[in-house]
Amino acid sequence: MSADALSTDPQVAARRLLGATLYGRDAAALIVEVEAYGGVPDGPWPDPAAHSFRGPNARNEVMFGPAGRLYTYRSHGIHVCANIVCGPDGTAAAVLLRAGVIIAGTAAARRRRGDVADRALARGPGNLCSALGIAMSDSGLDVFDAAGPVRLELAAERASVISGPRVGVSKAADRSWRFWLAEYPEVSAYRRSPRAPATGLSD
Repeated sequence: MSADALSTDPQVAARRLLGATLYGRDAAALIVEVEAYGGVPDGPWPDPAAHSFRGPNARNEVMFGPAGRLYTYRSHGIHVCANIVCGPDGTAAAVLLRAGVIIAGTAAARRRRGDVADRALARGPGNLCSALGIAMSDSGLDVFDAAGPVRLELAAERASVISGPRVGVSKAADRSWRFWLAEYPEVSAYRRSPRAPATGLSD
């Protein structure tokens, strides 16, 4: 499959990214947890939790397409996080890669992550990028470029997908736009933002 498979609704794209293999620098991970994000208020998937909600700028312009590009940002100004852009070209949407299982290059991943349990090597979006050597400068890369430093191989959709609210967002906090594979301990724990409304009071 190619980027065309991701040129769709972010929830559909998120499910298609589960079970994909992400190749970084001397390591690779099986993606087991993701979160879908939409875009601007007048778009097909308005999403106040998305970086693109207020429109394109120098930071988020890659989120507006085309599909299959890497969008990176820093969480809390420290941790690099990676998203795969989805949706039609010109329409903002992306899928955050939240957790993976290291399936190749364990030694390289451990050099970057230190003395942690195997299941924690790529659990959490910042740890996933750290384990695979993904940097802020990788933003905009075509992950379907076979010669690129960060590459993605999609797999068949998995039947055992579970969904629930996204982690740590204060807007649209009740949307079941986080997706994960049930059988993996690498999936991160759910934490609701203390700034989010009480459960059931957010879309």
